[in-house]
Amino acid sequence: MELSVQEEQMLAGQCGEGPQWAMGYQVAVGEYFGAERLVPISNAHVVADMEVMGEAGLAFAQRLVDHGAHVVVPTTLNAGFTDPAHAAALHQDLALVERQAVLRRQLAALGVMNVDTCINYQSVYQPHVGEHLAWGDTGAVCFANSVLGGRSNFEAGPAALAAGITGRVPAFGYHLDQHRQASTRVDVQVRLDDYADWGALGAWVGRQSQSYWEVPFFDGLAPKLTRTADQLKHLAAALASYGSIALFGARDVTPEWAAMNPAAARRTLTVGARELEEVYASFGANQAGADVDLVVFSGPQQSLYELGRLASLLEGRRVHGHTRLLVTTNHAYYQWAQQLGYIRTIEQAGGLVLTGVCFYLMTIDRLQRENGWHTVVTNSTKLANIVGAYPYQPILRRTADCVAAAIAGRLTT
Repeated sequence: MELSVQEEQMLAGQCGEGPQWAMGYQVAVGEYFGAERLVPISNAHVVADMEVMGEAGLAFAQRLVDHGAHVVVPTTLNAGFTDPAHAAALHQDLALVERQAVLRRQLAALGVMNVDTCINYQSVYQPHVGEHLAWGDTGAVCFANSVLGGRSNFEAGPAALAAGITGRVPAFGYHLDQHRQASTRVDVQVRLDDYADWGALGAWVGRQSQSYWEVPFFDGLAPKLTRTADQLKHLAAALASYGSIALFGARDVTPEWAAMNPAAARRTLTVGARELEEVYASFGANQAGADVDLVVFSGPQQSLYELGRLASLLEGRRVHGHTRLLVTTNHAYYQWAQQLGYIRTIEQAGGLVLTGVCFYLMTIDRLQRENGWHTVVTNSTKLANIVGAYPYQPILRRTADCVAAAIAGRLTT
């Protein structure tokens, strides 16, 4: 790899042990993927929590602090595994919660902003077209690449942190023009009426792709003025979850859509009502009348508009006694939703709004054992995909149907 003078100095340890480790990491990754150089980034987003890092990860973070490492570009933290205000009530491991607090202090010492959100692109920072990033959280990367025109690969926790410390990433993958070309054209012939429908579209296409290097291009999405960021958020999260897809294209959605050359795509997929129903059917579509233990709105976190819609659906109603309703959002949206009365309405209905977390990160195997939860109803195809790897029966439903299940304590459709 060709390195600048400053990069050579970091690699040689002339800028300290922290930058030396970070540059060494970046060079190793770049050489593995055949990168010829590094490119400067403007923003990093780190996935780091005790649910996955353990004591070894904690010791690693402490070594960086001890060596004086510090990020040189704005660096934010992804959603975590616990909302400490509700950890005891949910029967989470309180010792692990304490260790999470230690990790947060370490990250703060490194200059990481503990915003605890997987929807940083909605609430913290929106990159511009062509802006190089080092983001973790696959759904966030897919949204940034596809809707905002940013450029990022899927960055693991240490890689994103190394990028924050060096201010650079290896120039490979979706940082390069040649990888940002449409490989599959998707002809959408069905109306998408709910967030779950957008997620189901992403799930079906992702299942047909199964490759990080696939770039689907969508024709036939809803008219420009009727599409919302939340709909595209569910599409991006599902594509990333089911197909490891980091970039999609769509006319009047992706800023560089014309340069993606969709006419030269290798194949065409057609998605209609039948294909969406295939996705719903794969998650308990024929279980009407079954009891529901848990209804979850999470994965990604809920935006202010999603919280407002949930509040309107729950107004004057009450969650069934044997069903738990969980909603996750970030700290900023929680404060705004509280001011607007959304949080009060949701909680008066019997729901619990958690901040700074996504449900699938919350050591959900322990939650299942401690709380006896088995059947999970959600409008998130990403969440349905992930919780199926645990002792849960995920059931995918549209938003209003999820609320109806929470109120009735059973599936009503």
